[in-house]
Amino acid sequence: MLLAFGSAAAYGTNIVTTQIASQAGLSGSLVVFYRVFLMLALVGAGALLWRFSLAVPRTERRAVALFGLASALVGLAYLSSVAYLPVSVAAVVFYTYPVLIVLAEPLLTPAPFRPDRLAVALVAFIGVALVVGPDLHGLDPRGLVLALLASVAAAAQFFTAAASPGTLLPAKLFWSHLIILPVAAMVLSLTGGFLPPQALALAPLAVVVTIGGYLVGFLTQLMALARVAPGPAGLAFCAEPVFAVSIAAIVLGERLGSLQYAGGALVVAALMINVILEQKRRAPVPA
Repeated sequence: MLLAFGSAAAYGTNIVTTQIASQAGLSGSLVVFYRVFLMLALVGAGALLWRFSLAVPRTERRAVALFGLASALVGLAYLSSVAYLPVSVAAVVFYTYPVLIVLAEPLLTPAPFRPDRLAVALVAFIGVALVVGPDLHGLDPRGLVLALLASVAAAAQFFTAAASPGTLLPAKLFWSHLIILPVAAMVLSLTGGFLPPQALALAPLAVVVTIGGYLVGFLTQLMALARVAPGPAGLAFCAEPVFAVSIAAIVLGERLGSLQYAGGALVVAALMINVILEQKRRAPVPA
């Protein structure tokens, strides 16, 4: 759970610094392309230097391929949805994925349905909605479909990552990003926003933190999913927008309203309950 919270914090930081980079003229799709390229290059170099195995067991190749496709689809659909929707609305629709995970977990894994976990997920989602503060004007069905598709893909990420326990972490990182890279390149070519690597110097600190946040977030997400079931791990990621809004308030000086504070408190309360429930389930039964 600590790894999951760490991943959510890294992704939340990533959101704020991506915004800073965009203000300097670096599009989100450009930063996505370079961060995926760098992850692939680092894992490939690490495999050569330290002789990590990039082999994927035959029985898990489908799950790893689906994980890569789901990861690519999250970025593609989410980035596309904000072309038709206010960012806040897209974010609220996207963050339905922890609820989807809780609902799908009994169908896709041996885990039983847990009403208490669903209740916690719904409370956390309400908190996220209050934190983000959706603007309900100008809703476009195309944007809603894309944001929901990103939510479904995010839920699929958790299940497909958990379905390949025999695949080493470097192999998961390498093959998933080998799938993500052409999708990121396609998005960049469609938006016409390609710039050479030296353009990243327009906002060096923001770019370093953005790419670093992604690398740390993706790595710790996979490490968490190797240790925690999709349900409780997915709920931990409701903390991501809370981290993002809090960091934006500190770094960018954005003012928070009372509803956002209330929403953050709801999310924190839901996450604390989630951790307590998981600890109780894992506690040994006295003889």
